[in-house]
Amino acid sequence: MRPLFALIVCVCVSFPLLSADPDPEPGTKKLTDKELVAAKKAVDDHLEKIKSVGGTVELVKDEPIARSMPTHAFYTVRYRQFPIARQTPEGLKASNVFAVDGKGKVQILTTIAELQKFMKASLPAADSKAKLEDAARLAVRLGQEFHQDGMFRFKLEDDSTKATPGKGATAKAVVMQGGNGTYAVALKVDASGKLTSLEEKAAIRHGPRPICQATKLLDADPIVRGMAEQALLGMGRSAKEYLDEQRAKASPELKKAIDEMWQKIRDQDR
Repeated sequence: MRPLFALIVCVCVSFPLLSADPDPEPGTKKLTDKELVAAKKAVDDHLEKIKSVGGTVELVKDEPIARSMPTHAFYTVRYRQFPIARQTPEGLKASNVFAVDGKGKVQILTTIAELQKFMKASLPAADSKAKLEDAARLAVRLGQEFHQDGMFRFKLEDDSTKATPGKGATAKAVVMQGGNGTYAVALKVDASGKLTSLEEKAAIRHGPRPICQATKLLDADPIVRGMAEQALLGMGRSAKEYLDEQRAKASPELKKAIDEMWQKIRDQDR
């Protein structure tokens, strides 16, 4: 009976070990919901500490970023520039990226050089074509923020995303609104997939920006009215905050004109 009992004990003890899930690969463990809440709080706490006023904070939710660097949450922090620029706190620019890890450590990125340094230190080895492509998509998504003034809308041109394991990758985004042009990045990696360099090529041209267009929607000159409408249509949904601000202090007649303008933007899916 003793040998049989010993066998049963061995089976019971070893079974959990056989069924246990392996530890996740380093640098691939996703942030928990609790850690995401803590990450947002870390951003808010930092902005409060530096006495930030009027900044807009948004979580970057792009899937390639979640796949490429799941250990971090990324937030854009922007300060409106038009029609009157908001003051930016010391150490920040008009458009910034806050990278926050699971422990709530905040790293502020304001230039492509800072993004390169961050990716060299934190990006897991891109040792396959798929991982390298996602790393390039991450870089183009975050890098474009350093050229953002709140009026641009970029779209990843994914057909242009190319990668060669052990060498590098490229990715490009196209300006769809707020101007025209492209924003591209090129990554180089070593044989193990670790980033060695990151370069950008920005060929971006600005379109119309909010100045006084909303106040000209009732202008007596039809040419002036038409120019104001075309400029606002070109800005599209990016002009919403500006239109709301102007509407709040407008006459009933101008409020109606602003509402009609906003409806045109929505109808045309600008």
